[in-house]
Amino acid sequence: MLEHYYLKPETIDRIRACWLGEPIERYVAWLAEQGYAARSVCRRVPMLMHFADFSAARGAKAWEDLPEHVHAFVTVWVRDHGRRCKNKEARRRVAGAARNPVEQMLRLLLPDYPDHKRATRPQPFAESVPGFFDYLRDERGLRSASIALYTHNLQRLESYLERIELGELSGLSPPVLSGFFTDSSQALGKHALNALCGQMRIFLSYLHREGLVASNLGRGIDCPRIYRLADIPRAISWDDVRRLLEAVDRRSPVGKRDYAIVLLLVTYGLRAREVAALTLDALDWAHERLAVPERKAGHSMAYPLSPIVGEAIVDYLRQGRPESSERAVFLRACAPYTPLGWPAISQLTARRLRNAGIAVARPGSHTLRHTCVQRLVEAQFSLKAIGDYVGHSLPKSTEIYTKIDLEALREMALGDGEEWL
Repeated sequence: MLEHYYLKPETIDRIRACWLGEPIERYVAWLAEQGYAARSVCRRVPMLMHFADFSAARGAKAWEDLPEHVHAFVTVWVRDHGRRCKNKEARRRVAGAARNPVEQMLRLLLPDYPDHKRATRPQPFAESVPGFFDYLRDERGLRSASIALYTHNLQRLESYLERIELGELSGLSPPVLSGFFTDSSQALGKHALNALCGQMRIFLSYLHREGLVASNLGRGIDCPRIYRLADIPRAISWDDVRRLLEAVDRRSPVGKRDYAIVLLLVTYGLRAREVAALTLDALDWAHERLAVPERKAGHSMAYPLSPIVGEAIVDYLRQGRPESSERAVFLRACAPYTPLGWPAISQLTARRLRNAGIAVARPGSHTLRHTCVQRLVEAQFSLKAIGDYVGHSLPKSTEIYTKIDLEALREMALGDGEEWL
């Protein structure tokens, strides 16, 4: 495999003569299978040669000895090659360029080597409150997505307690919790803060039930009041949608992919998670249907496949999608060609909106979902039909969109309003 990347036999001989020659060659074969570009392969191999020399100089004699030298290697590499870095982010990139190839090779070489890139943080309060997440799952019946939100907010609490050097949960008190909520409010919106308060109530009630705190501190938490229908959907005009689509350069594979994703979002009002979950099996070309499985409300739907959307997807599948055994429709544009996650879909939508010069509060995939609904409202579809179309489980979820029925609001403002009562 090395012959595909290096022309000089002496270069290949030098790599194979290295005491990590066999793992390096195995790693190069894996990179080729994953579709990495030749320039990326040729940039990673010298890094592994440096790591081989570094670990050998520090006493490594067997492959099992390599993991204990990774951190020191990265530290020395950043010290020697990060001198011109102007900020922490630049040094982080230098460290990643050294660490990633080494850890990828070690994961191929040592089956037990942990995948640090994908490893998640340990569950918050895993030692002091070991049964809380089982309680959420088994007794309260929460889904994995809801438990993930608890995990995130409890990590926030755990970090705050570490920062104020409060080591025992028995030391929790109203002033401590007040400081935590004040600190959290600096980074959270009202809806996120409301969710945080509700989750802390349940967590503190569980602590009291288990005898870890003397009193139920959750009873003293007042959630911020949120009025239903107080917000306005962040939709954009249909002219802005045209600008957005015209701004996507469809000559590149990334442009073909993003164009198809934008069309799916704005045509069907899909959520980012639903687009990420689309597989090749969801495309029924014979009957011109698009199946959307496992929607937020727990059901599945099938839409007529719009010719414009279908053409964009076909263009991407034929000329933009990397060759892969993955069944997901949308993949990363760079190796490794893994399915595109929902955060990436929301981020690429926000980036496309900014590039098109479209100003909108909190740009993302939901901007186009709201735009789809606004288009249906303007076409005078009933709220029930709109809710069914975009996958709302409750009618009240659709009521917020009455605020964007501009013609009806204008007619009401110009009249006396009596006929609306």
